[in-house]
Amino acid sequence: QVQLVESGGGLVQPGGSLRLSCAASARVFSIYNMGWYRQAPGKQRELVATITSRGNTDYTDSVKGRFTISRDNAKNTVNLQMNSLKSDDTAIYYCNAKLVGLQYWGQGTQVTVSS
Repeated sequence: QVQLVESGGGLVQPGGSLRLSCAASARVFSIYNMGWYRQAPGKQRELVATITSRGNTDYTDSVKGRFTISRDNAKNTVNLQMNSLKSDDTAIYYCNAKLVGLQYWGQGTQVTVSS
């Protein structure tokens, strides 16, 4: 069982930045592929960014060049640096951990981009 706890959400103006963090309880965090998903009101949950156990990253097109995912295996954390935020980025952001046949979710953290 892996517990994921997100933090760092909040209210920010368009063009601003936020840094989300996810702390994982996994005994061997480094073997998990990690990701950030988001769900806006009335929409399906969508993948935002992923980082593999080897550190390879991928992003959905709408956040490329603005968001950066990173991980610190020594601290069992995965982060999402979000710059140049837009109103369309408003959503609940969820941390996700995957290992073959297993998947875990955090409780989510709200990000609101509004003036």
